[in-house]
Amino acid sequence: MIRALVFDFDGLILDTETPLIDAYARVYAAHGVAFDRSYFLRCVGHADFTFDPWQGFGPGADQAALEAERRACKDALMLAQPILPGVVSLLDSAQAQGFRIGLASNSDHAWVDAHLTRLGLFERFDFIACREDAPSPKPEPDLYRHVLNRFGLRGHQAIAFEDSHAGSLAAKRANLWAVAVPNESTAHHDFAHVDLRVTSLAAVTLEGLVATFQR
Repeated sequence: MIRALVFDFDGLILDTETPLIDAYARVYAAHGVAFDRSYFLRCVGHADFTFDPWQGFGPGADQAALEAERRACKDALMLAQPILPGVVSLLDSAQAQGFRIGLASNSDHAWVDAHLTRLGLFERFDFIACREDAPSPKPEPDLYRHVLNRFGLRGHQAIAFEDSHAGSLAAKRANLWAVAVPNESTAHHDFAHVDLRVTSLAAVTLEGLVATFQR
């Protein structure tokens, strides 16, 4: 029997990924430097991917100044982002039906907790597992196993919601049911391994998911 829902954060509850890339794009454009969006998209959902965000500016660039410019732009874009469609209604349904509600994120608590608090969602989660809470980030299953252990559940008793390849793979490696909800920045990812792919959380209901996965 399914007894818990576990959400990713970045790109699933709040689109923090598109603003991140858009901020780089705006700084590049402001300085007349060509921007390779595909290069930046490669970092989305991959905690182990390293890249040089200012490679297009050459070795003499004032990277500290560029980073300050990018951060200001990103913060402004981020604050304008709404909670993504379907998130609140799914949380409401889960709470009303007595489901445990968890969160597993490759970001750290300082980032996730602050945004959830700002959005009025922090108290909606029974347990939040972030990057510093597990030995390895996604795509390893450690974060999901940490949530399951806290809830005293097995993988097949929980549904995970993810927007990235790495996140959904982590969920499957921990034996959760995995629902992929790709966004603009992750639509190109491989989701062949997931149990269900949807365009938005607004397209699903808790009742429908439980009926699908408990057949």
